Amino acid sequence: MQLYFSPLSCSASTRISLYEAGAQAEFIEVDSKTKRTHDGRDYLEVNPLGLVPALRTDDGDVLTENAAILQYVAGALPHAGLAPDDSRGRMRLQQWLSFIGTELHKATFTPLLDAKANEGAKTYALERGAARLGYLEQHLTGREFLLERFSVADAYLTTVLNWCAATPIDLKKWPAISAYFARMQERPSVAKAFSEERRLYGAQLEKRKPGA
Repeated sequence: MQLYFSPLSCSASTRISLYEAGAQAEFIEVDSKTKRTHDGRDYLEVNPLGLVPALRTDDGDVLTENAAILQYVAGALPHAGLAPDDSRGRMRLQQWLSFIGTELHKATFTPLLDAKANEGAKTYALERGAARLGYLEQHLTGREFLLERFSVADAYLTTVLNWCAATPIDLKKWPAISAYFARMQERPSVAKAFSEERRLYGAQLEKRKPGA
């Protein structure tokens, strides 16, 4: 498998999942500004939208959209138990992947992290985000994971919660979420992925400096 990623973006959730499964993959870095891979290739030829992640399977197919890729990885690596194997569990997995992708990733964090978003949009995102985080807080109270065990949904949620550091969102307001995020960061697969991607993100920022 080949994973096209940008450091600390939602593609980190697939890296976490692959590490969790102990799987081998080729990681191809994409500059989110230039839409070029680290070797200068045009990423738009892989995904015309220019968005990460994209996953090229061993069969040569290219998958896009984070939720689809995460479910593919879970299905391709069943030994890791990254997704429930019963229909009800799969339904709940899809529920949480959808919630994270729409209510948190796109509706809350995308406006807050977008330099072009005006203050009204950011204020609205914070207000809506507080309600969504309140819902998540209730679910995580007394629970270790989103489902019965660690899944690709936890990899995605942990990746999104990591973006709080670049926003006004203070997870201390939601103690169950804060404790969950702290636990997830201690998980070896998460710690390894975040350490590597923070280093790569820093290197990408250095390249963008004038005169670099």
